Amino acid sequence: MLKRFFVITSGFTCLSLLGFGSYGIADKMNHDHNHHNHSHKSIEIPTGQAIPSVDLVVYKDAKQGWNLKAKVTNFKFAPENVNKDDKPGEGHGHLYINGKKITRIYSSWYYLASLPPGKNKVTIRLNANKHNPLAHNGKLIEDTEMIEVPVTYSTHSPKPFGQACANG
Repeated sequence: MLKRFFVITSGFTCLSLLGFGSYGIADKMNHDHNHHNHSHKSIEIPTGQAIPSVDLVVYKDAKQGWNLKAKVTNFKFAPENVNKDDKPGEGHGHLYINGKKITRIYSSWYYLASLPPGKNKVTIRLNANKHNPLAHNGKLIEDTEMIEVPVTYSTHSPKPFGQACANG
């Protein structure tokens, strides 16, 4: 029984250290309702109103991970108004990794600690206070960058998913 506990605990520790388990946990912790059962209808920016935009810039962190910068125009991050009435030109962002929502973005900068090996699609989408995505001419206001993470076997790098952690 103790050996089984150790193996299970070691597995969760490996997943946590690699960052693979954090997406599911962050996704559940940052939702106040279930996004799998419904979707938010987009809000079309009306004619005559300044059109928000976002430019996602990715900087490799010197130690590990990536620093994401959401350069926005005609948009103000307003975390104090999340879930309140929508106001033109304000709201928050949603961060998606490979099409899966990870968390809300409340400012221009976000630190992304890890990604799985391979090509990863990183998207920031602008949303109104009540989480509806913003759109212009039927197109969501978002930006996407691709981050390629090499598979490494270095002793100083996380081991690929599925490889034993207990001895390494």
